[in-house]
Formats: sequence, structure tokens, C-alpha cells
Amino acid sequence: MKTFATLVDLAACQGQDVATSGWVHMTQERVARFADATHDHQWIHVDPERARHGPFGATIAHGFLTLSLLPHFLETALRVDGLRMALNYGLNKVRFTAPVPVGSRVRGHLHLLTVQAVDEGGLQLCWRVTMELEGASKPACVAEALVRYYG
Repeated sequence: MKTFATLVDLAACQGQDVATSGWVHMTQERVARFADATHDHQWIHVDPERARHGPFGATIAHGFLTLSLLPHFLETALRVDGLRMALNYGLNKVRFTAPVPVGSRVRGHLHLLTVQAVDEGGLQLCWRVTMELEGASKPACVAEALVRYYG
């Protein structure tokens, strides 16, 4: 985990690769729980036997499950001392560039694109989060995430 003494120190990293999270194992249980939570029970996610004969050769994680790990990647890859709170503000762009097979691992590579001041002394950071798929040549997902930080 990369630690910053202040929010200003983090903001000074604009235009740089800042941190990389640890790996998250994509289990069938995680996929099934996400399917239950979202009511998305498409067979490519929840039916290992049918998926074995499908286009990916196994069950795969939902794209939105992969995307939902974004806050975890940010939270576990970096820390700002004295931070009061961080709020997800939205997404500019999201692309699901490769399937995430059950049994694989993903992690987030964080690149700080822009920093701008917002209300009440906060800063809005735009992160390019590249969700790497272990051993793959293409990332699983690339997203631009807006996060508002308040010190």
C-alpha cells in the first residue's frame, strides 16, 4: 500500500502511475453471490457445466462484478493520512476488454489522470484504473473513475 501524508501529496502525482492493488481471486461463489444480488443469472456466469461448452470454456465473472472491485482496488492500494472521506462520483468511460474466467485473479493498476478542486475544500481525482488479469496480455477492464476526496 502506498501512503501519502496529505491529499496535496497525492494530487501532486497527477499524470503518473500511482499504485497497484493486490490480487483478488475470482471464485464461483463470488460470481454466484453477485448474480443473486443483481438478478443476472446468465448461464455464462452461473452454470459451470454449460459454460464449459460455451464460448469461453468456463464460467466468467460479470463485467459489472469486475468493475465493482474498483473501490476495493483504490482502498487497498493507497492511503491518505488525515483523509475524512472519499466518495465515488461516477465514471467517464468503461471498457470490458477481456473476460475474467472463474479461478483467475485480477488487480487494479492506478494512474492519476486529473485533479480538480471541488466544493468544501475537496479534490476530485480522475483515475484510470486498469484491471489486470493475471497472465493475460489484455486487461479485463479499463475504467476512468471519478473520486472526491475530503481532508
